[in-house]
Amino acid sequence: MNPDKKALSGNGSRPNPVNGCPLTAALAAIGGKWKLIIIYWLAESPKHFAALKREMSSISQKVLTQQLRELESDGLVRRQPTGAVPTPVEYSLTKYGRSVLPLLENIRLWGRGHLERSVSRTDAASSGL
Repeated sequence: MNPDKKALSGNGSRPNPVNGCPLTAALAAIGGKWKLIIIYWLAESPKHFAALKREMSSISQKVLTQQLRELESDGLVRRQPTGAVPTPVEYSLTKYGRSVLPLLENIRLWGRGHLERSVSRTDAASSGL
């Protein structure tokens, strides 16, 4: 392989900045601001694009579309047309996408603890401790 080229992360679309590194490959597939949130909402049930957009009101339509395409490209999300033209599309997690759920739950629990820690530190700082 040409050392000037970055190794692909396994999905063929986004480069893995550290050749052969499983952590950067994982972050290429599920990292970023929105992907785990999308996976979280799809874990509840399949959803149409508009329903996902409602759940994540601060994401732009362009970014949601891009993130869904990347998740689909990585085999984590299935895009299923559900009717006649214009075709409503439903998104759902694949079996492979569901394999991310234990990781997502651990990150969610860590985040809860992090929020509590941040509140405790803010309270301590404001009380002069």
